[in-house]
Amino acid sequence: MLDQSNAKPHHAGHRERLRDRARSAGLPALPDYELLELFLFRSQPQGDVKPIAKALLHRFGSLAAVLAASVEDLMTVRAEDTRGRTKGIGAETALDLAALHEVARRIAREEAGKRPVISSWSALLAYVRMALQHEPREQFRILYLDNRNQLILDEIQNRGTVDHAPVYPREVVRRALEVSAKSIIIVHNHPSGDPTPSRADIQMTKQVVDAARALALDVHDHLVVGRDGVASFKQLGLM
Repeated sequence: MLDQSNAKPHHAGHRERLRDRARSAGLPALPDYELLELFLFRSQPQGDVKPIAKALLHRFGSLAAVLAASVEDLMTVRAEDTRGRTKGIGAETALDLAALHEVARRIAREEAGKRPVISSWSALLAYVRMALQHEPREQFRILYLDNRNQLILDEIQNRGTVDHAPVYPREVVRRALEVSAKSIIIVHNHPSGDPTPSRADIQMTKQVVDAARALALDVHDHLVVGRDGVASFKQLGLM
């Protein structure tokens, strides 16, 4: 009878083989779960991380959604390895994943802020999608721009429920004056995934535009972010 006491687990050598493949074929050649494995190697230096990488993608639906998930939600994910043992995401690993998303968000913001926002619209859209498309609750943000239309500040004005975040036009305008902004872009998300503006969105935008106009503050656009894309009020003829 074969002695199993010294048998190596099936994943023995997997980490080095994956690293070798990443080096030889390049990181873009790896599927999402293997790219996630490479990162999890750092937080979980021992054991097979493939089941947890696949469980994360199954739970959240995409690599972007995994990285955008909250630390609390990440820690609810568990997976069973080939030996029947259940393993989960600990606080340290969850924080590492959240930090990776924050790095990506800051890089996107940096790209959006390098040139006037109006002339680098694609970079701006990439940034707001990175920041908001997987947010589980509605979030209302303002991008404050200077007289050259460069980004001064991206600030969360309010967080709400799954379908509503209260907005106070006077607070938006007051904050614009505090940071010496000359114009603003309104941004909020629809956790449902559909970025189509609602009647309440349209009414709220009109109130902000009216309050801003009284102080010669331009509102360039209102962007609604969903998993299905970004809707622009200006492009839709709503402002």
